[in-house]
Amino acid sequence: MAMPYEVQTPIYEGPFDLLLHLILREQVDLYEISLARIVDAYLVEIEKMDELDLDVTTEFLLIAATLVELKCKRLLPEDADIDLDDEFALWEERDLLIARLLDCKTFKDAAQVLGFLFDTAVLSAPRRAGLDERFMEIAPDLLVGIDLQDIKSAYLRAMTPRPKPVVSIDHIHNVRVSVTEACEELIDELPRMGRVTFRRLTESLVERLEIVVRFLAVLELFKQGYVELDQPRAFGDIEIIWVGSPTFDPADLAGVDSYEG
Repeated sequence: MAMPYEVQTPIYEGPFDLLLHLILREQVDLYEISLARIVDAYLVEIEKMDELDLDVTTEFLLIAATLVELKCKRLLPEDADIDLDDEFALWEERDLLIARLLDCKTFKDAAQVLGFLFDTAVLSAPRRAGLDERFMEIAPDLLVGIDLQDIKSAYLRAMTPRPKPVVSIDHIHNVRVSVTEACEELIDELPRMGRVTFRRLTESLVERLEIVVRFLAVLELFKQGYVELDQPRAFGDIEIIWVGSPTFDPADLAGVDSYEG
């Protein structure tokens, strides 16, 4: 069911969900839309309702919250030193907003189709009587050429238990990594690097599990006092500084905790 609430502003007039769609498509300037005026007008419409429709109110809250989020991102100053990953995250967030809007529209369109089918089905009645005798000879004989043995064979095929489906996992690559081995690799690399970011330490890794194990190894070396950790700015790269002996032997590493679960 389409949302009955209509927006009337100097910039736009029409359905509220269409307004969000036009803003995401950048056909309406978000700066020129007064959200306060839209909310005030909506509250007036709510007060006029004899019975509160939760579908309408919740849909308005979802779309209004999306508009507020978009406008905040447009009004707040952007960081000049924004990281490339952060910029990609912003684009990803915008794509998620568009996907959420498309999902909302898909369900609304499906609801309209189902509502139409329901309304038309009420106007029809199925035929409950059988065929008239004059039409019986016109109906095809479904048992032409079928004997008792054919029926028996069909019954046996239908009653024979089907084999359980088997899903092969031979194609799945089992990544075997350990924190101890990751610690030994870091002890071999860090004394030569001195100071390095965690991003650089993991740039050659492909599997997510390998990155997690490498991070646990860094924490293990930090706990034993061989490295120091620094993060110059919030959400920035984590820097790892080797403070142990330049000629440290991995065999001297204390017992490494085993991480399970």
